[in-house]
Amino acid sequence: MTLTTTRISPDWPCQVKTPGSYDWERSAAKWLRELVPSRYASYPALIRHPVLLARHAQLQVQQEIRVARTALQTARADLPRLGMPESVIEHTIKLYAAEVLQLQHIARSVRAVSQALVDHAAGR
Repeated sequence: MTLTTTRISPDWPCQVKTPGSYDWERSAAKWLRELVPSRYASYPALIRHPVLLARHAQLQVQQEIRVARTALQTARADLPRLGMPESVIEHTIKLYAAEVLQLQHIARSVRAVSQALVDHAAGR
């Protein structure tokens, strides 16, 4: 059996096998399930259709980015009112900034995996 491969982007997650390799779709689905709330990961339609799971993972990560950005943008104004000391506020701002960057990387990885799944489903 000949395996086709897709050029892997630098954002390709190390947990997912190379597209076209044996069992790569299963590794992609496993990784994607880790990105969505467990109740979604168990829905039969998302289990049977990795492209749907990828779409939901994209939406989930986009929402997490919005939440982290909001937390970052409002921390300096909101946290003093909660009685947080300046050192905690500064640490929290750094935490949220790092989380936004990490989530952006995950979003690029999800897009890469999603595209590979779509291409595979289309027979490309």
